Amino acid sequence: MALSNQIKEIIVIGAGVIGLTTALKIQEQGAYRVTIVAETFPSDPKSSRYTSHWAGAHHVSHAYDDQRQRKLDQDTFHALWQLSEPGGAAEGYFLRHTQTEYRGDDLPDAEWLHYMPDFKYLESNELRGPAKMGFSFSTVTMNTPAYLNWLMSSFLAKNGTILRVSLQHITQLLERGTSPYTGAHSYRDVDAIIVCAGIGARTLGGVEDKDVYPIRGQTVLLRAPWIKFGRTMTEADGTYTYTMPRSNGDVLCGGTRVPNDWYPIPRPETTEDILARALQLTPELAPPQTRVDREPTVEDLRPILIEPGCGLRPGRKGGIRLEVEWVDAPARGKVPVVYNYGHSGYGFLSSWGSASMALDLLEGALATGAPTDVDTCVDRLSGNPGN
Repeated sequence: MALSNQIKEIIVIGAGVIGLTTALKIQEQGAYRVTIVAETFPSDPKSSRYTSHWAGAHHVSHAYDDQRQRKLDQDTFHALWQLSEPGGAAEGYFLRHTQTEYRGDDLPDAEWLHYMPDFKYLESNELRGPAKMGFSFSTVTMNTPAYLNWLMSSFLAKNGTILRVSLQHITQLLERGTSPYTGAHSYRDVDAIIVCAGIGARTLGGVEDKDVYPIRGQTVLLRAPWIKFGRTMTEADGTYTYTMPRSNGDVLCGGTRVPNDWYPIPRPETTEDILARALQLTPELAPPQTRVDREPTVEDLRPILIEPGCGLRPGRKGGIRLEVEWVDAPARGKVPVVYNYGHSGYGFLSSWGSASMALDLLEGALATGAPTDVDTCVDRLSGNPGN
């Protein structure tokens, strides 16, 4: 038996940073009952099936001249900066620090980052290694496993519901909501579905987006609480090295970007390469006393090595998919499905901006209702396709 009331029933598919943030954003409006359906949650043991755990993550936008991506990233930065304020709701999950970017490529400037606090270009005597130019600014780094669990607990504290489901097709949720998976005899009709399936969008029935592909990234987590700053080196050949400090004293070092590489565990040789590059970029990673006594080597990092890791970033040809499509629901007509996936390695730094755009799409669809012409069943937000 279907239950009815004025509260709209929304199901979010996916519990990575995009799914959790989107669910929380929708829930905060007060007019929706939100359920997150996912196979993996942030409280589960780490695995390559759940990419968000392995992110750094610092807020350093790579939007360049993409105006839509700029807005997503800026909106997210303002949200994260507010959360990280002293006494803020999630202060303990963030570290505010100075980030320095060294560029060995031919980047002429970093105009898209001028809004960042304390932004400045480096003098030539401040450059290191192969860098031709550089810049620094204040930003935040997230302790991602803790922050993800904070997002989920915040959602649950506001009467959100989570449900572990190995979903095969989005239409499995359209006929009787989540009742096939809960065993409930009564159910509420689903008013909308939000797909935040990450790399799962490639194979999830009803989506099956073949433009989605993995971008494998590998990292090394060190225990170095004396590091309170972040550095990144982008070399001319695309090699990308970073050290990201966290509020708990850990430092995430990386990294790699390898498209269409599905290998699910860290490669030892890549771990060695990351350690060598990270130490070259940030020799301060070595314990302080070691640096007093002699020139540090990779061997000095092994006693502070916590774990190597790898994740499969959800890349997508054409960038982030943010649009709404109307799908037939049995005996009910059409139901809006909002897509919010394909964030590559930039999920954390565009999470709140993407959630806001997904909310706009949702509320626009519910306000106007299903289009009568089948050719107008897809509505996209204006802007470039994304990074």
